[in-house]
Amino acid sequence: MSSVPTPPLTEQQVAQLLQPKKFWEVPGVVRSLVIALLSTVVIFGGLAWLISRSEGWDAVQQAFFSKPDMKKAWPRVWQGFQLNIKMFMIAEPLVLTIGLLLALIRIGTSSVLFPVRALAIAYIDLFRGAPALLVIMMLGFGMPGLRISWLPADPVFWGITACVITSSAYTAETFRAGIESVHRSQRSAARSLGLTNRQTFQHVVLPQGIKAVIPPLISGFVSLQKETALVSTIGPLEATRQAQIYSSLNFNYSSYVVAALLFIALTIPLARFTDWLLQRSAKRMQMGGVA
Repeated sequence: MSSVPTPPLTEQQVAQLLQPKKFWEVPGVVRSLVIALLSTVVIFGGLAWLISRSEGWDAVQQAFFSKPDMKKAWPRVWQGFQLNIKMFMIAEPLVLTIGLLLALIRIGTSSVLFPVRALAIAYIDLFRGAPALLVIMMLGFGMPGLRISWLPADPVFWGITACVITSSAYTAETFRAGIESVHRSQRSAARSLGLTNRQTFQHVVLPQGIKAVIPPLISGFVSLQKETALVSTIGPLEATRQAQIYSSLNFNYSSYVVAALLFIALTIPLARFTDWLLQRSAKRMQMGGVA
């Protein structure tokens, strides 16, 4: 019995087969979404029911989630949050610049620069170990106390300086890890093409190293943004300080919730962007580096 030959697929049929399916058309996706939605509703709904049924919920709601107090605290807290953003925008470029410079000094191999390399290592070890809050308080209260005429006494200046000092130490290690992750074969290939050691590092190693650590650098941005809240301990009227003032005057903590929501609204998009970059990097590695 002869079998009937299968007619070849048309170009349109091939294109339809190769066209990626929408996520809801993939088998099992809709079922997984429904299960995830139901489990989320059950878990969070149950927690909300338990909390609302607790004996002290009314008092906690009035103290932390009072809508009239949130509305009254909003202008002051928002004004202070603008100072947080300003400090972050000033500090972040300095952190990236100083961190990269420290990383380049630390990975150097020249014997002449050994004292500078030792100072860079000491700096990184010291300020990675010291809590940021202590550095902020020591600079904010200690440096103006020296009464040196050419040193500024503005607490905002010393708060930014402290954030730059502490974050630069972490950023330097991030850059160093990225640079050292570049395989030696990349250097050998560049050298075989006639590039000098300096050209190889500048055009081959450094770009790849920086590209590899972009996601953790963005995570550092998130940490630095939250770290600016610690500057309130030395006096600047940023969001946390404004919330504290309102709470002290009105005996209500809803202002702290407003400040927390502002920080969350800024950091969550950065966190999701970091996740997207990590997933993109993982896919590129699975595909063998194909963009």
